[in-house]
Amino acid sequence: MTAEGKSQRAHRFIRERIASGAYGPGYRLVLSSLAAELSMSVVPVREAVRALTAEGLVTFERHVGARVARVDGAQYRFTMQAISMLEGAATALAAPFTTAADLDRARRLNDVVRLGLPDLDPRVFREANQALHTTLYARCPNPRLLEIIQGEWVRLGHLRGTASAIAPGRAAEAVREHAALIDLIAAGAPAEEIERAARHHRDGSLTADLTVRHPAPDPADPAGHCEPAPAPLPALLAAPLPALLPEGA
Repeated sequence: MTAEGKSQRAHRFIRERIASGAYGPGYRLVLSSLAAELSMSVVPVREAVRALTAEGLVTFERHVGARVARVDGAQYRFTMQAISMLEGAATALAAPFTTAADLDRARRLNDVVRLGLPDLDPRVFREANQALHTTLYARCPNPRLLEIIQGEWVRLGHLRGTASAIAPGRAAEAVREHAALIDLIAAGAPAEEIERAARHHRDGSLTADLTVRHPAPDPADPAGHCEPAPAPLPALLAAPLPALLPEGA
């Protein structure tokens, strides 16, 4: 394997672990340990870390070394606003190439949410929601746009599913908005209308998500309270999701 190929493999290895949350914010990237795990020298690992630093996924601290970048509340909000615009454009561009099978897959993912109401696990909701949107924009003919969207989601990888609840009524609203968006694409609606609907949905989801992540303080409980640890994902609901993702997503 060439030095360039090793660097790319190291880049992919680290990037996937940041996206999955295995390397969380602040996680120290020890080059020698990574090189040993990947059975390569430190040189290509260092090149990969430099590339990830340029992408904003890694930061370098003097006397400490490379760490996975932290995302604060403001960065989360700004990144999600960017994703809303980018995914809206990608969904509109993908619409002419979206197949009947894609739309059927999106409807089945929407049914995962609809059939789970009113007691849907928040993580199932987010996974189904993410898979549905990926299905609708996956055929976007602009590869650079898809690359940017993927990069933004990688930046937020460790924050996916960290909210412990769904804003009241949001899941039901999302089901209706998903159905309307799918119908627009199926009917061959103008690109501007599809983009507007996709962005409206993502913006609504962001507003609802922020109310859960950063709720107003409860005057009756000034010290706050601790949420119980989340239960494992129900196997019956979680298992079908990967199989419903579009090929190559």
